[in-house]
Amino acid sequence: MTALSSTLVTPATERSKSIWKPVGAALIGNTLEWFDLSVYAYFALTISKVFFPAADPAVSLFLAFATFGISFLIRPLGAAVLGSYADRQGRKKALSLSILLMLIGTATIAVMPSYSTIGIIAPIGILFARLLQGFSAGGEFGSSTAFMMEHAPQKTRNFVASLQFASQGFGVVIASLFGYFLTTSLDDQQMFEWGWRVPFFFGLILGPVGLYIRRTVDESPDFKESEPGSQPLRDVLLSQKTLLLVAMGVLIVSTASNFMIKYMPSYASTTLNIPLSSGFLATLTGGLILTLVTPIVGFITGFVSRIKIMLWASIIYILAIVPAFLWLNKVPSATSLLLVVSMMALIKAVYFAPLASLMADVFPIHTRVTGMSLSYNLSVTIFGGFAPVIATGLIALTGSQLAPSFYLILAAALSISALLVARRKLKLS
Repeated sequence: MTALSSTLVTPATERSKSIWKPVGAALIGNTLEWFDLSVYAYFALTISKVFFPAADPAVSLFLAFATFGISFLIRPLGAAVLGSYADRQGRKKALSLSILLMLIGTATIAVMPSYSTIGIIAPIGILFARLLQGFSAGGEFGSSTAFMMEHAPQKTRNFVASLQFASQGFGVVIASLFGYFLTTSLDDQQMFEWGWRVPFFFGLILGPVGLYIRRTVDESPDFKESEPGSQPLRDVLLSQKTLLLVAMGVLIVSTASNFMIKYMPSYASTTLNIPLSSGFLATLTGGLILTLVTPIVGFITGFVSRIKIMLWASIIYILAIVPAFLWLNKVPSATSLLLVVSMMALIKAVYFAPLASLMADVFPIHTRVTGMSLSYNLSVTIFGGFAPVIATGLIALTGSQLAPSFYLILAAALSISALLVARRKLKLS
């Protein structure tokens, strides 16, 4: 059962006339989401000192990353609420609500006084803000992907869906630029006092623009022409469990890789003694690769099997990741870090590009956003949001600096299994 079988198609010429405004409306919010997520991860060392002071710096960093990870626990709830809302009331309304909630969370982090000023209220406030952002992000992926694809002509849907992940790469680029220039321009005291807040205030400038665009764009043609789901959440959980598990599985290696890349600046600084600015330069390069390569591969998937491309990318990841980490630990430098992160980003971009359209095609229109949102956020919560915490814990438990690569191998193996099920049982290509 796939969404393709139940899609009511509006004439391609009518869709193509207005496609770029809805695409822009979807992408600007998604860019903001990944910008905010990346900024928090990149500035975790500073945030840990401002809001989670402890005698042991490692404990402070762990608490900061734990707050990052805990906020992902609410994402499935956001997926269920906002995804169901999108399938019942429309993608446009859900997109406007999600970006508004994200803005409130970002503003809370930007203005929150430090622990030394207001005590325990500070880390509680940060946790509340991250939970609000997590709830908002829960409905963002499914709504924005469905919104773009349902505005696009059938022949360009793979390419348009790939822009979803390109916008994530662009969010990483912007966050990495802030990280690099702030860490090279400010001293530690300036970063501690006010520097880390600058990118969050930037997000408050970007957000209202996205909110305005989302409120003025037309609703998705597919949604307007189909019967809205009456109880999409119940349908997904009771009658589409296999579809949900497959969509979760194909995402695992992508989300694990994504958050491992975000962890690399802290990994390089704390484990390999590579300057934090070099870590930001590496993630900046990785973000550029994701932004530029993903749409190219997305275009190619109009002519080549999506699952075949994703299978080969997963296999290459399994074969390459341990040697890459071995080399990085043997020759720790800004150059080796840049090359390893670039390799991870390139493989991820190839896998990433067909992923959004594949996940959308798993579900029919009346449960599409609910199914995509739930599968995306459950997988991101379990395998992505806690990836930095898992990596930090594995290094501490095993004493091996290669531990992050072992986690990525497991993630790739699980995704390969899900891709094979999608090809054989759901007849997706």
